[in-house]
Amino acid sequence: MTAEQEEPHVDTLHGRGGNRLLWPDLPHGLRAEIESRLGSSVVAAASRAGGFSPGLASVLRLADGRQVFAKAVSSAPNPVSPGIHRREAAIAAQLPASAPVPKLLWSHDDGDWVVLVFEALTGDSPTLPWVPAERDRVLAALTDLGAAMTPAPPGLDVRPIDVLDEEFSGWRGLLDRPDPRLAEVDPWAAERLADLATWETHWLTAARGETLLHGDIRADNVLLTGDGVYFVDWPAAMVGAAWVDLVLALPSMTMQGAGEPEELLRTHPLARSADKDAITAVIVALAGYFVSKSLQPPPPGIPTVRAFQRAQGLACLRWLRVRGL
Repeated sequence: MTAEQEEPHVDTLHGRGGNRLLWPDLPHGLRAEIESRLGSSVVAAASRAGGFSPGLASVLRLADGRQVFAKAVSSAPNPVSPGIHRREAAIAAQLPASAPVPKLLWSHDDGDWVVLVFEALTGDSPTLPWVPAERDRVLAALTDLGAAMTPAPPGLDVRPIDVLDEEFSGWRGLLDRPDPRLAEVDPWAAERLADLATWETHWLTAARGETLLHGDIRADNVLLTGDGVYFVDWPAAMVGAAWVDLVLALPSMTMQGAGEPEELLRTHPLARSADKDAITAVIVALAGYFVSKSLQPPPPGIPTVRAFQRAQGLACLRWLRVRGL
């Protein structure tokens, strides 16, 4: 069985890190601080398994009947994770009230542990593998999100998409520092490495724009409620072309059974006015990011993310072949 034919493990399919902290795992003093800020004790906690952060991600039920969604992480499992939570807190606090995102109620930072507390919405992540009705709801919501966030709301302290330029240099890195494992991952990519590296140089010019992008839309960052579609986890927010969120989302959606990315792209309003070569350049850069990352050791505390990245990288490469690269 080739790499392309391998069926992803169920945790890969569902984007689960399997590394969540539970409410009792938090230090006693931190739990006391959270309950003090909430003004009520926690009587139950339901963990949300999707995603890769090695921290708490739970709906907390309080003694007074309220519910909130809480995230908390320290530097112990992964030294980068608290910084990601800090950035999410800063961005979530700035997002307009009309944005389809849960409201940030408050955050806490003691220098190591970072806690974010949001309103708890009644809903669920999309069913995986994707079912057509939910897929279509999310794709339609992406259209609405792009329209609502163009131009980016004024006053937001959010980076331009240029912030990804170093990360989106995977093919050039592999060209400079060859890795024989690339041929095992995808022989076509190994044979076309120089061409892929050339295409990759064009991605940034192609992706610049004036839309506030989520930057990491996948099933575990989507919440379906009775009255709408909400997008959660915004630390990767940036400003770029309106169609970029769609292109970044399609590899994971494809890997999780939503359908062929080219067909979904071709029929989507966000892509209608986008230049074909511009989209190809971004897919190439995204493929290089995922494939090159998948060849690295897993980051501390996040053991399953490399398999998830590899599966998306392979989806990108198949997509590029469909596009005639």
